[in-house]
Amino acid sequence: MADKKMMKVKLVRSVHGRLESHRACVRGLGLRRMHQVAEVEDTAATRGMLNKVSYMVHEVEEA
Repeated sequence: MADKKMMKVKLVRSVHGRLESHRACVRGLGLRRMHQVAEVEDTAATRGMLNKVSYMVHEVEEA
């Protein structure tokens, strides 16, 4: 059984004043505040969430 692919993402823009669905995606990625880095599993669902809020989130690295 192989290890799960993980990637680190960082919130670089505020969620203040954004669409509620975009805020939900950011929270779903485990990000609460600016400049916080979260490690998420690399799946189709998390990739879709990253694509939706790509203007607020920066992908730090794939592990």
